[in-house]
Amino acid sequence: MAVTAVYRESVRTWHEAAPRSAPVGPAGFPCLVLVNLNSKERAELCPVNAAGTFSPTDREHAAFLFREPGSDNAHAVSARLLAVLYTIQEHFHAGEIRLLSGYRSPWEGMSQHGKGHAADIVVPGIRDEQLAAYARTLGFVGVGVYPTSQFVHIDVRDASYFWIDSSAPGRPHRERGVLAGLAKESDARALDRGERPSFAPFISANTTTWLGATTSVDALVPSRGTGDSGATPQTGEGLTSEDPDE
Repeated sequence: MAVTAVYRESVRTWHEAAPRSAPVGPAGFPCLVLVNLNSKERAELCPVNAAGTFSPTDREHAAFLFREPGSDNAHAVSARLLAVLYTIQEHFHAGEIRLLSGYRSPWEGMSQHGKGHAADIVVPGIRDEQLAAYARTLGFVGVGVYPTSQFVHIDVRDASYFWIDSSAPGRPHRERGVLAGLAKESDARALDRGERPSFAPFISANTTTWLGATTSVDALVPSRGTGDSGATPQTGEGLTSEDPDE
């Protein structure tokens, strides 16, 4: 499938600057505002501290917003992924983060999307490469730039990996790893800051019932190395997140 005029117009609107700033939550910190571009739903997750720690209720709201279009399958979202998204929003003083793809049901292998560890995003008013350049500094992340499809994949993992994929929406992926030295340096700096990758799953007393989750805790162990070539694309009407990487 070529990049159509409809898709190009969608891309333009995804990247338009948000008209408002993020609201401030009860604890006095700006909220993480997520807008699902497929469902048009919006969630305001208000952290309990400046590091982007969220309550169990807000974590459940995130899982609902991240659910898979069509199937409505959902999964708990990594606490660290939410913290990374919060850091990105705060760094760019953005009013919201726009989500193209969150959870995707695994089909062959296990992608980061299938573990609740990944999001395909746009930060309104910010160029994708500018977003990627900052995200690469965070440590223990996967960052994939999709210059044709025009979004950025962000995930959390135990060793950073960066890539560019120039495939068009609906076409086979064309991943090319980049900046391997920077990936190692970013992880080393994160360690120096006292940070560690953390992938402990969040499951409250009623979350598995509420989500109808079936994914085992063992399936949440992070993958290393490349971005994830086993994930099936997630599509909505006029929207696609053609991300074969986790």
